[in-house]
Amino acid sequence: MQYRAVIFDMDGTLLNSLEDLADSVEELLSFYGYPGHTLEEYRYFVGNGPRKLIQRSLPKDMAENETFVDEALVRYKGIYEKNMMNKSKPYEGILEMLGKLQQKGIPLAVCTNKQEPAARLIAAKLFPAGIFREIVGDVPGQARKPDPSRALQITERMGVLPEEVAYIGDSPVDMETASRAGFLGIGVSWGFRPESELVESGADLILKHPMELLERLNFVGNAERESERLERL
Repeated sequence: MQYRAVIFDMDGTLLNSLEDLADSVEELLSFYGYPGHTLEEYRYFVGNGPRKLIQRSLPKDMAENETFVDEALVRYKGIYEKNMMNKSKPYEGILEMLGKLQQKGIPLAVCTNKQEPAARLIAAKLFPAGIFREIVGDVPGQARKPDPSRALQITERMGVLPEEVAYIGDSPVDMETASRAGFLGIGVSWGFRPESELVESGADLILKHPMELLERLNFVGNAERESERLERL
């Protein structure tokens, strides 16, 4: 099978951001006088967007108070804005892998449940300019993963078929997104969730290192597409 595009999750896939996410929620909980959590617990709190992160972190009675959650979410977003690049950085091998794909003319995009403004700011600071054709994230009123609609919109704008897309993520949410969209679902062993959980969630492939992506899949970029077109003439 030939693949013509790649869509990435961000947190736990491209970016080691767990500490900044955890530190921000811990600051929020401290403000309200609520107990905190361990870094390991936060691995299971993230993945479904900032609102769900806050609800999973709050005491149960407050997590069910929608008005309070609205207030806490606004405060959390302000805290995260100042913390989001304190410790976060791309995982080892990610920048090299992105560069190789870019050289082949493979369109790249990000589909994340992180709030979209934060995702765009982080991408602009920590990744090469223009490396991602699109970055879509959590926006009020828009569907979140595992709903595949926004990821499928990306493929339409890229001009590729779903079966030509490799979707890469670190959580069951990502594997479900890939499955529902008709993408090849690729799990990463370096992310927030264990490899066994990704396998159980239906991952088609597990990567141990970012550069394995180019070794294990056949990517056809712009130059190869033009050559194929000319051969058919």
